[in-house]
Amino acid sequence: MAIKKTLPTKCPSCGGNTQVHSLHCNDCGTTITGAYDIPPIMQLSAEEQTFISNFVKCSGSLKQMASDMGLSYPTVRNLLDDIINKLTKLENHEQTI
Repeated sequence: MAIKKTLPTKCPSCGGNTQVHSLHCNDCGTTITGAYDIPPIMQLSAEEQTFISNFVKCSGSLKQMASDMGLSYPTVRNLLDDIINKLTKLENHEQTI
């Protein structure tokens, strides 16, 4: 199984926030450069992003997610609340910069 690379959101040297400075199209060779912030949802862990994806696919049904994940409804609700809190903090931090 291939290792899936993820975009680093924290600097490995100082722990500061990272930015994307270039994007490249492998089809035509176009490169776009500049300073682009990483959206808050992309700053979540891979597991948190998967949770959000599954939440959307279940049409927001925590009951369905709990069944699919083999967890209790309160546990899934707590996971969602944790993600909501983390996103809120990331978005608030973004607005103060």
